[in-house]
Amino acid sequence: MQGLGAGTTASQREHKLPRVTGVKNKQAAPTQITAEQILRESKALQEAEQKAPTIKITDPEELAEYRLAKRKEFEDHVRRVGRWNPTVWVKYAQWEEQQKDFRRARSVWERALEVDYRNVSVWLKYVEMEMRHRFINHARNIWDRAVSLLPRIDQLWYKYVHMEEMLGNVAGARQIFERWMQWEPDHHGWMAYVKMELRYGETERARQIFERYVKCLPSVKAWVRYAKFEMKSGGDVAAARACYERAVDELGEDANNEELFLRFAEFEERVKEAERARAIYKYALDHLPKSQAGELYRRFVQFEKQQGDREGIEEVIVSERRFQYEEEVKRNPLNYDSWFDYIRLEESAGDIDRTREASPLPRPPLLHLPAPSFVYERAIANVPPAPEKRYWQRYVYLWIKYALFEELEAEDVERTREVYRACLKLLPHKAFTFGKVWIMAAQFEIRQLRLDAARKILGMSIGMCPKVRGGVGGMELQLGNIDRCRTLYQKYIEWSPANAGAWGRFADLERSLGEAERARAVYELAIAQAVLDMPEVLWKAYIDFEIGEGNREGARELYERLLQRTRHVKVWLSYAKFEATPLAVLAMPAEEDEQQDEEARQQQLAEAEEAEGGEAGTAEREARARRVYERAFRGLRDSQPDAKEEAVMLLEAWRAFEAAASSRPAEEAARAVAAVEKKMPRRVKRKRPIVLDDGSQPGGMEEYYDYIFPDEAAAAPNLKLLEMAHKWKRQRTEGDGGGDADAAAA
Repeated sequence: MQGLGAGTTASQREHKLPRVTGVKNKQAAPTQITAEQILRESKALQEAEQKAPTIKITDPEELAEYRLAKRKEFEDHVRRVGRWNPTVWVKYAQWEEQQKDFRRARSVWERALEVDYRNVSVWLKYVEMEMRHRFINHARNIWDRAVSLLPRIDQLWYKYVHMEEMLGNVAGARQIFERWMQWEPDHHGWMAYVKMELRYGETERARQIFERYVKCLPSVKAWVRYAKFEMKSGGDVAAARACYERAVDELGEDANNEELFLRFAEFEERVKEAERARAIYKYALDHLPKSQAGELYRRFVQFEKQQGDREGIEEVIVSERRFQYEEEVKRNPLNYDSWFDYIRLEESAGDIDRTREASPLPRPPLLHLPAPSFVYERAIANVPPAPEKRYWQRYVYLWIKYALFEELEAEDVERTREVYRACLKLLPHKAFTFGKVWIMAAQFEIRQLRLDAARKILGMSIGMCPKVRGGVGGMELQLGNIDRCRTLYQKYIEWSPANAGAWGRFADLERSLGEAERARAVYELAIAQAVLDMPEVLWKAYIDFEIGEGNREGARELYERLLQRTRHVKVWLSYAKFEATPLAVLAMPAEEDEQQDEEARQQQLAEAEEAEGGEAGTAEREARARRVYERAFRGLRDSQPDAKEEAVMLLEAWRAFEAAASSRPAEEAARAVAAVEKKMPRRVKRKRPIVLDDGSQPGGMEEYYDYIFPDEAAAAPNLKLLEMAHKWKRQRTEGDGGGDADAAAA
């Protein structure tokens, strides 16, 4: 220990604990010890408890000596911990009480109160000692001191009043309550005062106390208790109702409380006043915030089921759903689906005013209409946050639905016109617009026989939304203004010459007017455009037009012109189908063809074939179709050798055509089918490296199916050898597997 003096280092002075060795053998011990054995052993090892010897006192001198020693022990104890441990004082005082030395006991209690007079338990035990030994005046003095020093401790007041009441001193108890009421206690204190007066039949005094109570604590609880008192004391319905009415008047804003209206309605139900109760429920539901009226709604529904008729119950159900929708739109005002559901609910109720009325919210300043507040206006007030069309697509239908409601349901023409004007004024036309709104506004004016106003709207729409010209043309066509329609379509295609839909509608207009040459000229101009957004649609419409006119040569010429521009397999398939099918069948709309049964379809096909030359015409059509298939296959294999899937698609259609051909004998048809099948490729599975969209190769391989046509097989002689190698390997694998199975069985 001498080396650990001032000259030692910190590492030398460090106290190192022995290293904890881990348990290597974690198996169970051969001899197991139970918890009961451990407890028994610990109990046996405990030392015997040392009990104090019993002292027998035989004369007054020994008693005085014992008391002196005990008092010295208590005094030493209170001197050490008495200031922080009130239990020591209580034991000291109770011991003096046991010795019947009340003067000393009171002295101990007083000393304890001097240390901590805020300890309520000390006061209570002090008073209990005086009351046990019937020192009433001493107890009264202690109670007076306690309630004077601690007036906010209700327990002291309750005990004081209880003592006086047990002694039969009702007047003294009343005086104590009066002293207490000056401190304005809580509800329990006032109700204790009322109950004491009622125990002695002092109803008028209790009523006066209630008047002071509701003035001191103006709350729903106080007024409800006052009303219940009036009902229990004398069954005075008018007085109880007056209490509820006074509560509504005097509480002011605090009266908008769900509990008050619930108690008021329950009271009216108990006295068999159903109409009064219904009026209270409706008044409360109209004035309370929706978030605070959940229980009120539930009780109202229950009340209507018991007391109301069918209309009342339906109204309650609608009110409950209205409450749910109010919560949804408050949570997310931009959820337009919730607004649509809310509007449908109000419209289903059948009350136009109620459909417009939503809540006492201020009316949004979008529409300057002479009406207080509307569901529709609240909905359209939630304008999308950004001028992007995807945000406005659902929102604009609120305006459309609003306008249709005012026109069809409310039959208010002026309001409908205002809705359309406000909607068109609100839309950000520089960023985007909605042609549907323009057209509907113009159609509304036409229904009101205001053609000038409709044309004015359409003229504005053409300037802001040129694509509306198509709808404008249709509207002018309905009015019989053919020249206006042609002018509008001409302006439209001048503005957007690449719009294939505009060209198609222009041609349909001329066709509907019986101007086939005009329609053909429009189509020729359209397909001559250098750029078209959907050229395939326009070519198909042109070909269908020629088919509808019965001009097979014209349609065939169009197919040939189209094949000069594109060699797509679908064009070849459509061309072959055109050559193989009678014109009457091709001209039939697809909807009518689907609706016919098989027998009617076959009958119509026979009539069409008979009309186009019978068997000779059928043979000619099939020959032309066969030549188209041959041209298509040669063209695909020569110009697009990599388009193998398209070639397979063409061959399958060709094989189906040969199988269904009816102009040849059966043997010749079978040879034709076999000839097509010889051209069919063989499908093989191959592997290729995976190539991502950016052109990189992560290193993996993927399997795919490839097609090997007969001409390709002849050009690749090694392919047969590779196929035989694969076949040999497969047979060997199957043979090894069979041998292993036989060995396992043996």
